[in-house]
Amino acid sequence: MTESCEVTISPSEQRQLTSKAEPDTKDSDMTVSRWRSCLPMLLVLLVGSLLACSLIVGKLAINAGAAPLAFLCLALLGSGLGLWLLSIIRRQAARLSLRVLEYGMVAGLLFLLPNIVGFLAVRYVGAGFISMTFLFPLLITYCLALIAGLERFSLLRAVAVLIGLAGGVLLAASKASLGDAPLIWIILTLCGPFVIAAGNLYRTLRWPYGVAPLFLASQMLLMAGLVLLPLVLVVEGGNGFLSAITYGAVVILVWQMLTFSSLYFFYFILQKVAGPVYLSQIGSVAAVVGAGVASFGLGEQLPPNLGLAAFLVAIGVFLFQRAAARKREDVG
Repeated sequence: MTESCEVTISPSEQRQLTSKAEPDTKDSDMTVSRWRSCLPMLLVLLVGSLLACSLIVGKLAINAGAAPLAFLCLALLGSGLGLWLLSIIRRQAARLSLRVLEYGMVAGLLFLLPNIVGFLAVRYVGAGFISMTFLFPLLITYCLALIAGLERFSLLRAVAVLIGLAGGVLLAASKASLGDAPLIWIILTLCGPFVIAAGNLYRTLRWPYGVAPLFLASQMLLMAGLVLLPLVLVVEGGNGFLSAITYGAVVILVWQMLTFSSLYFFYFILQKVAGPVYLSQIGSVAAVVGAGVASFGLGEQLPPNLGLAAFLVAIGVFLFQRAAARKREDVG
């Protein structure tokens, strides 16, 4: 016969044990909270850099003899198929309902238009200047979001956006003063940010309920590629596609597919977790990274006042982050 031994713990001892266990839980919660708060900004830096990289790769392909529209079409279709397969493997694919098809078609069209202009204009205005224009969607998206009721007016955010925009205007004016690009291509390139801003808002407002970012990214890229296909056949013909898969261009094409796949995988995650205005900050990163790489890596002429413009952009991004942090604290 065995005897049971019961250990009695006094209430004071229970409180001591509980107090010793609490710090570990609190530290873990604080670590997770800090990681979550840093995630959007890390995604902004990553997506902005990849966006600039996609422009640089596009110019490399054109320099290698690839027809710009055919190259873009193949890159879109290849990256879209890759992300679709990945969504199936990860069991994130959704049924192709009318809402999903509408979303893919409209989002794809709004995505495609500025990309067509960019790929055609890059030989005239340079990858650096196109990167600079990515600064403008932040202001335009913020204004449209205020009108649509997606954002509340914040003086600090408004000041941050205006400072960042001042940096963008300074870069654009500096580029125009060089006189090395036709004015029509400068104007067409500057129209792109309005379409980009409209796309930022559309993707948030019409996001199909319960559909994963990965799957929606694949549909946008595929639809954009399919819409572009007949235009390529009319403008560049079959030789355009052949030029994009020559020995010199095919490696760059694969590189662009991987860039697009990574870019829009994280792009849609950022859109989901942070919204259209926060997402637009990728333009500030893309502008500075793209202008720097285009100047030092591709030999494009460095625009005057680039340092001052980059400083203004950095101040704008910092103030925007401060405003976002204050908003989270107020909600919390």
